[in-house]
Amino acid sequence: MRTISYQKIIDALAAAFIEANCTLPADVKKALVTARAAEESSLGRDILDINLKNADLAADEHIPICQDTGIAVVFVKMGNIHIKGGKLADAVNEGVRRGYKEGYLRKSVISDPLLNRQNSGDNTPAVIHYEPAADDSLIITVLPKGAGAENMSALAMLKPADGVKGVSNFVTDTVISAGGNPCPPVIVGVGIGGNFEKAAELSKRALLRKIGSSHPDPGYADLEKQLLNSINKSGVGPQGLGGRVTALAVHIETYPCHMACLPVAVNLNCHAARHKTVIL
Repeated sequence: MRTISYQKIIDALAAAFIEANCTLPADVKKALVTARAAEESSLGRDILDINLKNADLAADEHIPICQDTGIAVVFVKMGNIHIKGGKLADAVNEGVRRGYKEGYLRKSVISDPLLNRQNSGDNTPAVIHYEPAADDSLIITVLPKGAGAENMSALAMLKPADGVKGVSNFVTDTVISAGGNPCPPVIVGVGIGGNFEKAAELSKRALLRKIGSSHPDPGYADLEKQLLNSINKSGVGPQGLGGRVTALAVHIETYPCHMACLPVAVNLNCHAARHKTVIL
């Protein structure tokens, strides 16, 4: 069993959230450059130029790419690890607390979702997803998730008879109906299978995949391409103001499900697809 200090996790998470909010991942920036070259609308090209300039300024000045620095979503893959000095969830939340304070990141989390909606003051608690690992590794990925794109996400419990066509229609309609609200061009995460909550988790995990990667199953890889093509033919365009590029990528993740079910979830991310992985 390997030992990692509680403080080391806090330090890594604080730094990761600051970095994620200020520096666009290389694959996302490359996709925006490619989109700029492909965009046929002059207004769309202007918008993509602004997106790229904004990303460069944020990285150079080490300031947030977007004023909405998101709710803290954290994916933890943990093996045979002993955390010395505290509990993992406490370390994650303390890392969020420190990162949002030290990075001067906007604190958007409210402690109660309905009755009083008072701000927690430190952007905690994080939404944490755990996954076991067979070795002694600890891999943590942070995903600051803004509300504009999150609000446009959707989930459907389709009938198995709806098949590929039903899934395709649902995904495409969700993105088109969202219009400019999620700040396109978007990354489209699609979760298929599992059950109600698993499909939603899969769709969010799909957002972490490198742009340009394909599903390992050729059938799903082909469906990703078809969906991206359909979405980009919609004319929604950058910021919903018309154009060729509505999405930078469509990523599908799947899981076995009950024979009477066909759960499908769509989780959207804006063009500022921020995330950071740390290996401890």
